[in-house]
Amino acid sequence: MIRKVSLIGLGGIGAAYASRLHKMDPTCLQVIANEERIHRYQEHGVTVNGERYDFNYKTPFDETEPADLLLISVKYDGLDQALEGVQNHVGQNTIIMSLMNGIASEDIIAEQFGSDQILHAMCVAIDALRTGTSITFTNIGRICFGDTKNATVSQKIDSVKELFDRASVPYEVPEDILHSMWWKFMINVGVNQTSAILNAPYKVFQQIPESRELMSSAMKEVVHLAQKKGIQLSKGDLNKFEKILLEDLSPEGKTSMLQDIEAGRKTEVDYLAGTVSKLGQELQVPTPINDMFYQIIKVIEKKNIHFS
Repeated sequence: MIRKVSLIGLGGIGAAYASRLHKMDPTCLQVIANEERIHRYQEHGVTVNGERYDFNYKTPFDETEPADLLLISVKYDGLDQALEGVQNHVGQNTIIMSLMNGIASEDIIAEQFGSDQILHAMCVAIDALRTGTSITFTNIGRICFGDTKNATVSQKIDSVKELFDRASVPYEVPEDILHSMWWKFMINVGVNQTSAILNAPYKVFQQIPESRELMSSAMKEVVHLAQKKGIQLSKGDLNKFEKILLEDLSPEGKTSMLQDIEAGRKTEVDYLAGTVSKLGQELQVPTPINDMFYQIIKVIEKKNIHFS
């Protein structure tokens, strides 16, 4: 049974799921952050849907027993620093799950801690918005997770399922987690980047078909790359996300990349369009839409820096 959880990355996704774990048992969860962040969280509070949460905070230097489960929910540009900060929380039996976008974080984490302790994971249909230390969501979505090495449910998976059941965290264990992760990568490449370029909350995609066509054009390039790598994404996977977009996401909700643009933060375009373009070159698959998206979003980032 998982009794001790550590989490690093208290953004929209991290805070949303941390709130469920904290409500289940405040002593179960530790949130890792540097002293400056902890001071800000303690002074202003972290609110989730209007309710303040005073989490149990630990700096990277605080001594502590290893966690049973470590959740990593940072941006890619903070991952290396995060991995340094979680050293005291990882032991021989710690299960590690990344809730980050993209398809690269597990490989980066494995370089530090090995692959045996990692469960591949992703978040689907959560529409969390972050403003400072305030997070709101209308749909908490679900965490999809699994083990790439086994065809049956492993003890690690059973332990996480039991925890999520106790904490009322919605989840799914797909038959093929790699297919699911490429599906989520396809979604991020499409809607996150298109929303950032168009400055568009979800209602734009729900109400304007042309915006969905632009989004789908970027997603189709991921489908072609996945198929080249033997992962069978298809048109059905495109339709599966469109159903979620139209039925499950709040019209006023915004993707994480649009939130980054609005806040003047660096985006994860290097790990979305940048990854697509790199894989396209390696696999000799044309990726003109993502090549263009990469350039546009880089210009938007620099415009925010120079003219804000």
